[in-house]
Amino acid sequence: MKILVATEKPFAPIAVAGIREVIENAGHTLVLVEKGTKADMIAAVADCAALIVRSDKVDKEVFDAAPLLKVVVRAGAGYDNIDLAEATAHGVCVMNTPGQNSNAVAELVFGMLLSLVRNRFNGTSGTELKDKTLGIHAYGAVGRNVARIAKGFGMKVSALDPFVADEVMIADNVTPVHSVDELYSANQYVSLHIPANDQTRRSVGKHLLSLLPKNGVLINTARKEIINEEELAQVLCERTDLRYVADVKPDCADELETQFPERLLFTPKKMGAQTSEANINAGLAAARQVVAHLTDGWNKFQVNK
Repeated sequence: MKILVATEKPFAPIAVAGIREVIENAGHTLVLVEKGTKADMIAAVADCAALIVRSDKVDKEVFDAAPLLKVVVRAGAGYDNIDLAEATAHGVCVMNTPGQNSNAVAELVFGMLLSLVRNRFNGTSGTELKDKTLGIHAYGAVGRNVARIAKGFGMKVSALDPFVADEVMIADNVTPVHSVDELYSANQYVSLHIPANDQTRRSVGKHLLSLLPKNGVLINTARKEIINEEELAQVLCERTDLRYVADVKPDCADELETQFPERLLFTPKKMGAQTSEANINAGLAAARQVVAHLTDGWNKFQVNK
């Protein structure tokens, strides 16, 4: 069977080589479309049984063009680029590869945070992270890596996640928090790791941001859609002590950077998974999951029903 890897932002060559080896050793054929358009994907997927993507959009148009498609794997944790309802309607299993990029994202949290609190290393006096409070909003694979690194800095860490037992956090020397208001009001730094869905889109706005203590910092390496950007701009105007760090540049980034240049830090494009290790890990995991699904229907990480 043909397995399509369609990536506008390509995998590293070493990852592609590994993906090819996994697919061909299982007796399948790799079809590779790199730096292609959506039209290129649609043309290539017509006779493929499986599709591997990164941040590429997979919607009704793609599913309609792929009558043989059985499985789509998003090489990464987030999967809001895939229309799950259409996948289900077309009988296609959608999976992600949780955990493969988690350390890369967690390290970026602290790379960006250190740059901010040390004033972009411009020669002026900054602040340290030791003994500061960090709240982690969602304690999944990324959140747990953030906690591990934060403990190395000597930070006081708490976390909110209704799907994770208190005992798990306590074992990691992390304090469980049971309300979102408590998480934001009790921590100078809050790191976001929630997905973008109907419950979370635009959920982080004026109310939560206003709860942050003096000199509060919100760090977003999740999705820009979870931020209420209009309310973010309003609170930044009202609270001159607040700062915002994001690996997901908001739509109003130019306006914000003009108004608050010293209180913001954005990457030029999403960089959380942009390490050699994460690139390889996610690509190989996606290839193995596709092969397992085509072999015996394996669907451990299925995200649609």
